[in-house]
Amino acid sequence: MSSLNGKTLFITGGTRGIGLAIAIRAARDGANVVIAAKTDKPHAGLPGTLDTAVAEIEEAGGQGLAVKTDIRDERQIADAVRQTVERFGGIDILVNNASAISLTGTLETPMKRYDLMHQVNARGTFATSQACLPHLLEADNPHILNLSPPLSMQPKWFKGHCAYTMAKYGMSLCVLGMAEEFRERGVAVNALWPRTVIYTAAVAMLQGMVKPENCRTAEVVADAARAILMRDSRSCSGNFFVDEEVLREEGVTDFARYAMDPAGQLLPDFFLD
Repeated sequence: MSSLNGKTLFITGGTRGIGLAIAIRAARDGANVVIAAKTDKPHAGLPGTLDTAVAEIEEAGGQGLAVKTDIRDERQIADAVRQTVERFGGIDILVNNASAISLTGTLETPMKRYDLMHQVNARGTFATSQACLPHLLEADNPHILNLSPPLSMQPKWFKGHCAYTMAKYGMSLCVLGMAEEFRERGVAVNALWPRTVIYTAAVAMLQGMVKPENCRTAEVVADAARAILMRDSRSCSGNFFVDEEVLREEGVTDFARYAMDPAGQLLPDFFLD
């Protein structure tokens, strides 16, 4: 494949940040992009809605469809998948991007927040994959891409935010299991994680814990995602990719253009040993 032209992507939680960047990058190829997310009205502290995401997708050259979806509810997922297939005829690519985060310790994590992270991250990824797979199995070069980290059992990645790590690793365990389950049927299932912290609206809300000059933009992940999604699904599955490594394989050597501040000191992301 030389582009994603004509492919249909189903992206969860893509009204902003990395999900939206992946959507816009695919749209520049002429892809159809479905945004399945909750934000249909402006948020006081976060930019982006379903409508603004679709407007950006179409401005970039793709066709967009917004479906208000809470991926904690499998009925809403099923309806979003149905609308996607009715509009575009099928699904070629699923990007499990939606995620909830709380970098809090065991005593500081309310069970309501624990449940939210597990329902969105682990359960939502499983449920959305389950709903899309019947259509992916009918597609040419089908891919599932989870925005989740390599699995590492080092205690340092659990200390301080055990609940979040458990929930995020649930997405990665879906890669581990589904890649093998569907390998012979030709559906690629991979994970992608950034080498450095990506400056998104969610990071901006961490009250100064991370400064913009220590981050890259979401475009580095979007370019890496595009490179993965164009690979042969039968020979590229079960991988825990890191964005910078993917792009180096594609011949990229200049990463300064992805930096929020080319002179800044980049901060490594979580979960990378």
